[in-house]
Amino acid sequence: MLTKVFAPAKVNLTLHVTGQRRDGYHLLDSLVAFADVGDRVSLRAADALSLEVTGPMAAGVPADETNLVWRAAALFDVPVAITLSKHLPAAAGIGGGSSDAAATLFAMADLTGDKVLPEGATDLGADVRVCLMRQAARMQGIGEQVAPIAGLPPLPAVLANPGVDVPTPAVFKALTDKSGKPMARKLPKWPGVKGAIDWIASQRNDLEPPAIATAPVISDVLADLAALPGARLARMSGSGATCFALFDTRDAADAAAARLAEAHPEWWVTPATLT
Repeated sequence: MLTKVFAPAKVNLTLHVTGQRRDGYHLLDSLVAFADVGDRVSLRAADALSLEVTGPMAAGVPADETNLVWRAAALFDVPVAITLSKHLPAAAGIGGGSSDAAATLFAMADLTGDKVLPEGATDLGADVRVCLMRQAARMQGIGEQVAPIAGLPPLPAVLANPGVDVPTPAVFKALTDKSGKPMARKLPKWPGVKGAIDWIASQRNDLEPPAIATAPVISDVLADLAALPGARLARMSGSGATCFALFDTRDAADAAAARLAEAHPEWWVTPATLT
């Protein structure tokens, strides 16, 4: 039996850094949504665990036990042959590896009939817990506090990545203010797409300035996204380098993505709907 699971891109619509623990981990407060674009995980029973990485973004992605997909499958102690079709850029601030791991956990649970995830499943990566939720959520602490968020309307968007590596540790090291104000304790009831975008625009991604200092091209991506016709907001996701722009309609996002892709064929650009 072949089991297939979609692994959606995770987008941090907001990301407030609110403190740092003594062990060095940073405390976050983030509104997360998931895109209708992502990777694909397929697996079937086999004599030994194996991983093949395919797809347009496969270059450089490991196909061994260092990949979170491999590690997620290994938790079940059931040999499977896995194919990971990569459509998202790796290490790009959109949770590709964590979403792939979450998709693998779902696929393995379906294949084995296990209803409870194995011990250590949520320890695979900081974003795995929220990626297991696969819906709009508020993520706090070091990523272990995750709560679903109701009422976020589908948000038309353009995602863009310039293809540069932005090491997360370097971004956090360059962050000067590590005690930012969190989001409000109770999030508002958003009055449709326009109201939601207005509220998101009033929030922040505290990692954006240090990420730009680490990879200045991010400022170019943000500027080009903001200049697209109909763009209401341009912001970076996670620790970068993927950025996004939000639009009032999907038609506007589709047209804007085509325009940006033509202007920057060397970038990864795609329209998306975030939910």
